Order: sequence, then structure tokens, then C-alpha cells
Amino acid sequence: MLFGIGRKPACKTPVSFSFTICFFMSYNENMIFKGLGKIKTIAGMVLVGAALCCAAAGCASGTPAPSGGEELIETGQREPSTRLSEEDKARLAEGATVHNGPPLSIGLSQIGSESDWRMASTDSVQACFSAENGYDLLFDDAQQKQENQLKAIREFIDQDVDYIVLDPCVETGWDSVLKEAKEAGIPVIVYDRRVEVEDESLYTAWIGSDFRLEGDRACVWLREFLLANHVNREINLIDLQGTLGATAQIGRTEAIEQAVAENPGWTMVGQATGDFTEGKGLEVMREFLNRLGSGVNVIYCENDNMAYGAIEALEEKGFTVGTDLSKGEILVLSFDATRNGLRLTLDGKIAVNTECSPLYGPALTGIVERLEDGEAVPHDTFIEEGQFSAESYIGSLKVNGESYPVTALTEEMIGERAY
Repeated sequence: MLFGIGRKPACKTPVSFSFTICFFMSYNENMIFKGLGKIKTIAGMVLVGAALCCAAAGCASGTPAPSGGEELIETGQREPSTRLSEEDKARLAEGATVHNGPPLSIGLSQIGSESDWRMASTDSVQACFSAENGYDLLFDDAQQKQENQLKAIREFIDQDVDYIVLDPCVETGWDSVLKEAKEAGIPVIVYDRRVEVEDESLYTAWIGSDFRLEGDRACVWLREFLLANHVNREINLIDLQGTLGATAQIGRTEAIEQAVAENPGWTMVGQATGDFTEGKGLEVMREFLNRLGSGVNVIYCENDNMAYGAIEALEEKGFTVGTDLSKGEILVLSFDATRNGLRLTLDGKIAVNTECSPLYGPALTGIVERLEDGEAVPHDTFIEEGQFSAESYIGSLKVNGESYPVTALTEEMIGERAY
């Protein structure tokens, strides 16, 4: 896995963070129906033992994370958990930047544990900000509630931690607490999702995914898939959104809404939040099917866990999930590219899976240590990620004038994946 120079959004610093890795590598009111030692620079971090496999082919104190399972799983069969294994966590920790000197206290406010992605993210950060690496990590699980995150940050300020690391559940509502942190002289590093504040100097740095680009890549893949398969009829789509107001939801929703507006014949027949959870995704999808019946062609799931729930609901109703629309199969698009999500992708139940990496631990330790050394760090850094499909005939896509690879998925790739 390599950190390197990547795509260059205006005024942003991109980081290659692709994870085709050879590293151990309820229905609710919001439902809408519409008819039917250093890692050197952030721009050039190299994590130990990693390689970029897709270059040629084109996301108050806790308990230790359980070890991930190591049994071989049949294609299409889901593992009980995609927590990082102890071996994977150890290898991630080896790629972290070690702090030499008195331990640095780090207050981490995590959103929760709502998805496989989130749990892998937590494992990554906890593994890297370890006592062995010179850190004293104070971890708080907010259980997907912003009020819990605000409380945790204020507790970190009271404890006079050296740094606060924040993965915000939503974008807005952070101005006051971040101002308190700044006045206390505590740098705040935001990762994954973004914060929307009047004064961007209230946080020191942000690193995360370009969620709008992720959505655009998925939508362009869908368009190219339909063209390649000579699908000329009306396409009815459902959008299972993430937590409303979260950066990932905003970017991915904007992408599909614009794609529907720009592609004649595409119709959004349903849109609702599944809160990035499997249970809510299942509940919302059941409600859509009860109301709409047949006539749905594409389910755009804004993360893997909601895709699991959607697939379960579809199969309960007797629908076939797959890529042959001429036979009435229903196409599922997803995001995250977790190990379980990729197994369903290889099995053809998820047509394309656009990656959002959760393995932020090494990058975050790198930012902290650069700040400790008095170095300037980019205020905003995008990471570059991959895209996977079992359909090998779409090898690359052009999005906003730039080409991006689509990796033909193999079982070996899934086996090597850390999450």
C-alpha cells in the first residue's frame, strides 16, 4: 500500500491510498417515492510491507477489538465479521509513525460501530496509536450521536490531551467546540468525513475520501455497463442513502441525483436513508418493495452494509440479484469494498463496488508526528482509491476528464485484503 502523489483537486493535496492491496494486507419520514521515525510527507507516505496492486489494472475508552476470522470462505458467502485480525493490526502498527519521547495523549472521537467499515477504521487507528508506538489513546464511541461527540471533545479538552482526532458523524454543528479546542491550544485532526465551519483554521488538518468522486465513478460505471449491454429501456433506481448530513452521504447522493438528471431514461423511484446500517437497509428496502413491487432495476447502496440488507430484502421477495437485466435481475451498486462486500461482488450480487478505505491509522500518526516536528501539513488531503467488479470488460472509466481503473476482482485479492 503506497502513499504517493495522486489526483490533484484544486487547492487540495491528494494521497494515493488504493486498496486493491497486496498488504496483509425503517421506513421513515425521509423516504421519497417518485413514481414506482516518519512516514515522511503526507503526499508521499510509504507504509511498510505494502504494494499498489491495482496500478497496472488501472473510508470514553473502548475494549480491544476481537480478532478477525481466518478461515477460507466460499465465494459469495459472508464472513461473520470483517474486524481486522491481530496479525493485520500488528502489520498496520508497524507502518505507523513511532513517537519517541514521553507518550503523546490522543483523544479520538469515533462515530460508532454501525458498519464493517467503521469497525475496521477503529481497529486501524487503535492499532497505530498504541502504547508501543509512543501514544496514550483515549477512545470514545459516540454511538452515532453528535451530542456524544461534542461531550467527548470537551472531556478531551478538560483532560488537556495533546491532540484530538475526530471522525464527525455529520458536517455541521462543530464551530463552538472546535473553537474551544483551539483556544485550549489543542490541534484537531479531522478524518474520513468533513466538518463545515465558518473558520477552517478551527481544525488543523483533514484527510479523507473524495465521496463525490466515488459516486461519480459508480454512476459512470453504470452508464457504461448499460451501453455495453445495449440496455435501451427505462431504468428505475432506488437510492439507499447513508446517514443524512454525513459527508459520504452528501457526495454519493449528489452524484446519483445528477446522473439521473443527465441520463434520459433513468428515473429515481425511491430514496431514503438506511443510516449506513444493514438492519436499516433491510427495513427500508422491504418497505420500498412492499410499496413499489416489481419494476425496480437498480439499487444504489451508499455503503456495503446497506447493500447486504437490500440484497436480503430482494431475495426474500423472490427477486434475483445480478447483472442480467434482460432476465429481470436487479443490479446492486455499492461502496466501501470491504472483504464481505467484495465477496458479493465476485459472486455477481454487487455489480460494482467503489472503494472507500478505512485504514487511516498510519496516515494519522504521520500527521501528528509532522506537527510534533514543527512541520507544516496540508490542510486538506484526498486519498485515492480503487473500484472493483467481476465484469472485466469495463477496464477503465473517464470521470471529469480523468481516467480511473476498474479492477477485475479475483478471490486472491479478497484473501489478501485486511478488512
